[in-house]
Parts: sequence; structure tokens; C-alpha cells
Amino acid sequence: MTVTLADVAARARVSPATVSRVLNGNYPVAASTRERVLRAVDDLDYVLNGPASSLAAATSDLVGILVNDIADPFFGIMAGAAQTQIGGPGDGSGRAGGEKLAVICNTGGSPERELTYLTLLQRQRAAAVVLTGGAVEDPAHQAAIAAKLAKLADAGTRIVFCGRPPLPEGDALVAALAFDNRGGGRRLAEHLISLGHRRIGYVAGPPERTTTRHRLEGHREALRAAGAVEESGTAEGAEAEDRLTVHGPYDRRSGYEATLELLRRAPDVTAIVAANDTVALGACAAVRDQGMRIPQDISVAGFDDLPFSVDAVPALTTVRLPLFEAGARAGRLAMGKENPPPGGIATIAAELMIRGSTAAPRG
Repeated sequence: MTVTLADVAARARVSPATVSRVLNGNYPVAASTRERVLRAVDDLDYVLNGPASSLAAATSDLVGILVNDIADPFFGIMAGAAQTQIGGPGDGSGRAGGEKLAVICNTGGSPERELTYLTLLQRQRAAAVVLTGGAVEDPAHQAAIAAKLAKLADAGTRIVFCGRPPLPEGDALVAALAFDNRGGGRRLAEHLISLGHRRIGYVAGPPERTTTRHRLEGHREALRAAGAVEESGTAEGAEAEDRLTVHGPYDRRSGYEATLELLRRAPDVTAIVAANDTVALGACAAVRDQGMRIPQDISVAGFDDLPFSVDAVPALTTVRLPLFEAGARAGRLAMGKENPPPGGIATIAAELMIRGSTAAPRG
């Protein structure tokens, strides 16, 4: 049954006019009253009608693109590419010709903020939503996301994942474009092993993210297959793996601090793999501050092949993900310009880029 504004007013014990003022934000309302109204809106999952132009249609001209951090090139490249397909220049006349208004929603990596943006997009009757990057592996959050996406899809909103694996309950999706993070992590580790490295440290991302888990799983699979982990498959082997792994945010500072910790734990490591290229820059700085050379004394590798990777000194060995191509494809899927892949899921290959930051260990 459709929830009405009057239902919200009754739940919050205020007048319908007060509910309208809170939701429209065009009139001062006491903070306690506002909180009570918003709580009622959330409890009842009330959806406010969007702009008047959208009332005659199932959806509006709005498309939301959710990113963890728009300042991170990983997300910026995908979001920018998606926007070229969603809100492109058209014919140059300045008139709308089928384009949509793409709105970038910066979650800051917060699961709560992610849900809030989806609720706001639902209220605005968004034509499509593109969710980028890894997902939080929390069952309660995944269930909440699945429920919210189902309601969006029921209202006619297209749902596309870009660089993100599908949810266990993913029936609401138009498509999920998932990067082969596990395969990329495995190939990068195999490259280092082929050079003769056996003591390889790993600066991982946040442990609750799918991207972190998949890249680390691929890395460890390669080490175990090569017998580079002592007592593989045992408690001692797991302890050794954990000792050579430090988790942190996907940023340069984390790469710097985690690398110092790795070098403290295992001063004999001959290579360090970073969760992404930004983290790798921090790792390189930490290595140099310890008086070591790259790659003569220690090799460093990253992931993603962000634009600055080739300009690092030495150029960074990394794993290339086709971020722009994936973002553009997500934009086309969101606009209905491209048919979804078979089964709605496509795995996008990762390519190893070997550059000067990795070499055979000395001695």
C-alpha cells in the first residue's frame, strides 16, 4: 500500500503541512520536530514526489552516480566516463536531446551515506543509479542495499554496478560490471615470484571491502601455489600471511605508514604489493625514507594503473583496469543504449603492466 504524506504526519504526530515544510526545507522547523518527521519518513519508507516535471512519468531526468571518493582517480575516471554517456553535449545546440542530469554522490566510504543517497535518489524518481567500486561485506548492509535497490527498480529506475560484484540478491540489477581483481592480484604476485621474490609484503585496503578481499585472495593463491608461504594451509602459514599483510585506507598516508610497519615486522621482505597505485606511492616514499632504493633493494607494485603510474620514478609495475571503458559502458547501460551482458554480469579482465619498479631481488 502506498504511504502518503498524511501517514507520515500521523506517525510523527504533526500536521501534513509540517511534514511538507520539513521535506521541502523551505520553512524553519524546530530541530526536535524535524528529527521526528524524518524518523517517520524512514520508518514508513515514504517517497516524496520529485520535481513537477517528473510527476507525469515514472522517472525524472536525474541519474545518480555513487562513488566513495571523487578525488580518487579510480572513482573520478569511472564517474567521468559514465557522465559522457549520461549527460553528453548532445548536438551542441544547448537543448536537451535525450541526455540526463548526472549527479555525483560522494559517500566517503560510509555505508550509511550510501543508503541515504539511494533514498534521496528514490525520492527524486531517478531514471538510473550507477554504483561504483567495491561493496561493504556486511550482511545487514547488503540486505538494506538490496531492499533499497529493489524499490528503486520497482519504480522504474535502472540499476548498474560498475567495478562492483553483484549482491547475493541482485535481481534488481540491469547489469554488474565486475573487475577481475582476484585474477589481477594473482598475476601480479606470479610476476614477482617469477623474478625470485619469496618474502613479499602486502599493503591491503580496508578488510570489509570486496575489492580488498578479492585482490588479497588472488595474491595469496599465487604464493601458496608457488610454495612461497611456509606451512601453507596450516595455522602457522595463516599467521605468516597475516604478519606480511597490513590493512588500511586506500590512500597515500596508509601506504606510507603500513610499509613502515611491514618493514618493522619483516625487515627481510624483498617486495611490497600495494592495494592500489595511490597506496603504492606512499609505500615508495616509506622505502626511500628508510634509505632503500627501488627496485635495487626492494620492489614495489601497485594496482589500477592510474594515470600517474607511468610517471612515477621508477615507473610503477601495476595491474591495469579499464576504468574509463567500464565507466562509459555503465553509462550506456544506465541510459538503455546498450544491452545488458548475458545473465546481467560481466567480468572485466585485468592486465599486468610490468615497469621499472620491480626487479629480481639482490643476493
